[in-house]
Amino acid sequence: MKPQKGWTVTFQPEGRKTVVQHGVTLLEAARKAGVVLPTRCGGKAGCLMCKVTVPQEEAAALRPPGDAERRKLGGLLDSGVRLACQAAVWNDLSVVVPEDPLKAAVRRRLEAARRGEEDGLW
Repeated sequence: MKPQKGWTVTFQPEGRKTVVQHGVTLLEAARKAGVVLPTRCGGKAGCLMCKVTVPQEEAAALRPPGDAERRKLGGLLDSGVRLACQAAVWNDLSVVVPEDPLKAAVRRRLEAARRGEEDGLW
């Protein structure tokens, strides 16, 4: 049943939330929430850049993968990976957005510095 106010989508690890109507893609929801998901294909399942992970217990909160998404992701679907441009919201859920590699490297360095560790690169 379609909710009157929409479904809440939470984007982790930042915890950003947005409310969207039934059937809106995760890519559209991310944009609404101010979460950057890279894409080059304009949401046509061509570039595979907008991959996100959905916990298995929340998989039913999205429309099942279509043919294009199944072809592109194959076995990754079994580990909860979905294409944000193809996955449509059917219920409240949380989505894990992969961390940008550069930001991840900076975060690891800052965490190591806080622990007093040196990596020899400074």
